[in-house]
Amino acid sequence: MVVNNRMWMTGNLDWFAFIGDQEVWLGRREVPYPLDEGDAWINQAGDSFKVVDGEILLLGRVDPPEIHW
Repeated sequence: MVVNNRMWMTGNLDWFAFIGDQEVWLGRREVPYPLDEGDAWINQAGDSFKVVDGEILLLGRVDPPEIHW
């Protein structure tokens, strides 16, 4: 599947993408790769994303997931 957003990973393994005209942090390990239609995730900041029609959409902010050590 081709994702129409421009996305990249930094040397710190952080994933970023342009959503519209904004650079958005997608997350780290929580980002499913390779992306497929319907994939959804919540990053550590609580931003919720979903892949719809080949585009990564920012759905909004929710409570960040609990991290259990």
